[in-house]
Amino acid sequence: MSRAAKLTLAGTTFMAAATIVIVHYGQQQEKAVMHAGVIRDMDQQRLKKERQLDFDMQRALEAEYKKVQTVSDGGGVLDKPR
Repeated sequence: MSRAAKLTLAGTTFMAAATIVIVHYGQQQEKAVMHAGVIRDMDQQRLKKERQLDFDMQRALEAEYKKVQTVSDGGGVLDKPR
């Protein structure tokens, strides 16, 4: 093989290997980003569920307190000082 043929073979082999490494690294990074997104979505769903449970508990407590207590909305008109 001539020197030019050897350099061409070496150059193309190096470029092919570099391309494979770069694509592999890019896939690993994309996988990590996707995984972080899944974890973030799971956390958001968990928070939403916790907030809904808190809201439901507050609604139940409000209903129970309204059974026991008299609640007024403050709709009475107060005399205005002149």
